[in-house]
Amino acid sequence: MKTIFEAKATNTGGRAGHVKSEDDVLDFAISMPSSKGKEDPKSTNPEELFAAAYSSCYGAGLQAVAKEHGIEDLGDFSVTATVALNTEEEGFFLEATLDAYLPTVDKEMGETLMKDAHEICPYSKATRDNITVHLNLLLDE
Repeated sequence: MKTIFEAKATNTGGRAGHVKSEDDVLDFAISMPSSKGKEDPKSTNPEELFAAAYSSCYGAGLQAVAKEHGIEDLGDFSVTATVALNTEEEGFFLEATLDAYLPTVDKEMGETLMKDAHEICPYSKATRDNITVHLNLLLDE
């Protein structure tokens, strides 16, 4: 194993606290949203941070598998990750949805790329068999 990169962030106060990265790029208040939204609109939460990271990593996975399929340009593509914090009798759990817009490929190729990216993306690997991840290809109408 060869480590390519390490990131370090520290949280104080849990879900009603603060998170800061070692390099000071991230420096946020953390708050648990209520059903009415966030008390502090400039705060974030673990689910938003995870969604940002997962969408970025999965997007890079899409680019990698596209090249393997001979597709050099995905155009103005996007990936939106929605991460839900859910609860049930056994406690809390996460669920994720990845919505990808791939304007330069047809539906069949788009679905293939999404499936293949889900196989290689480190975040998909980390969540596999741990949380439900839904893959949605967004199409132009």
